[in-house]
Amino acid sequence: MQFLYTLLLYLIQPAIWGRLLWRSRKAPAYRKRILERYGFCKGKVSPGGILLHSVSVGETLAAIPLVRALRYYYPDISITVTTMTPTGSERVRSAFGNGINHVYLPYDLPCALHRFFCHVQPCLVIVMETELWPNMITYLHKHNIPLVIANARLSERSAQGYRKLGKMIQSILQRITLIAVQTEEDGEQFKSLGVKRSHLVVMGSIKFDIAVTPGLAAKAVTLRRQWAHHRPVWIAASTHEGEDQIILQSHKKLLQTYPDLLLILAPRHPERFSQVCQLVNKMSFSYITRTSGQIPNSSTQVVVADTMGELMLFYGISDLAFVGGSLIERGGHNPLEPAAHAIPVLMGPHTFNFKDICNKLTQAGALITVTDESTLVNCIKELLNDSQHRQQIGHAASEVLHQNQGALARLLTQLKPYLPQ
Repeated sequence: MQFLYTLLLYLIQPAIWGRLLWRSRKAPAYRKRILERYGFCKGKVSPGGILLHSVSVGETLAAIPLVRALRYYYPDISITVTTMTPTGSERVRSAFGNGINHVYLPYDLPCALHRFFCHVQPCLVIVMETELWPNMITYLHKHNIPLVIANARLSERSAQGYRKLGKMIQSILQRITLIAVQTEEDGEQFKSLGVKRSHLVVMGSIKFDIAVTPGLAAKAVTLRRQWAHHRPVWIAASTHEGEDQIILQSHKKLLQTYPDLLLILAPRHPERFSQVCQLVNKMSFSYITRTSGQIPNSSTQVVVADTMGELMLFYGISDLAFVGGSLIERGGHNPLEPAAHAIPVLMGPHTFNFKDICNKLTQAGALITVTDESTLVNCIKELLNDSQHRQQIGHAASEVLHQNQGALARLLTQLKPYLPQ
């Protein structure tokens, strides 16, 4: 089975090149650094350290506290962070600059992996969440390089897909050194695929281990004074195609009641920035973009956040937040980032990417579920009309965040045996 998988992966390489070129029409970064995707990274990494893989933006954001902790406790060990997407790559660069090595993880081809690991020579490999690459796992097992899947999650739907691979997936999973799962439910799903209990540990989610730094808080205060000192502000963050129209129509209705209300619209993917600006313009809003360097005036109705790495700052100047990818079936994005700023969180019904986190927030009365334009408008009106209620919900969200922290410390303890003392 694994031979057929590898053969198929070689055969579809032309299709993969075509997909990269197609995506590069809107995001030119997809046609750059192609050789890295085949393991050519000589001179770009320092051999012998920790390799941490985070496929894209979401996993990279979750990995940031872990990388910072590893740099603090193991300052003499080099760290290489790999991603698969340009947006993930950009997030790594903005978070760490030249403090770490960064390249793309190569495709799961034996020749590319051999070339890559001969350069990197890691003492430990950490994969964020659940990226299971059979050939990479096999290579690491064969060369006695420990592999830890950190912050792992596995839905019933994903588990069913893996079960179709039969004994191959069981064999692959048993070659992983340790799987640190977020919940007991995730652990049960992995056990159903043949993972031994001794190779599993329930850690909680390290996504709870975020904090608003004093520097970020100070920047947020300054930006709020500049942008909207006496205006209410709401943010629609990490939105996808199909959601922006709903958000903007809702904002148009809200402006009838709150004419000074400011919307920060932050699309998830940079290749959509221009498309969203066109939509805002088409709907006759007075708007500016973040990259323009302009400061909103009293007539500005929308700010299009066309930058990467500033979302936490924008949450910090907002009175409430809608988190996207949830009105459409994308599974939602991280609601804990606005919770860290103690503001109310609204999401659509599709939150399966953050099922456990959203359940905790909902049980605490800290997450408001909306289903369409009408419910979104009504909920925002309720929050804007009652500042005390708004603050209570935001405080509840913050409490959920703080009460569930500690997974990062537990994970670091689990990693100790695989790192130099």
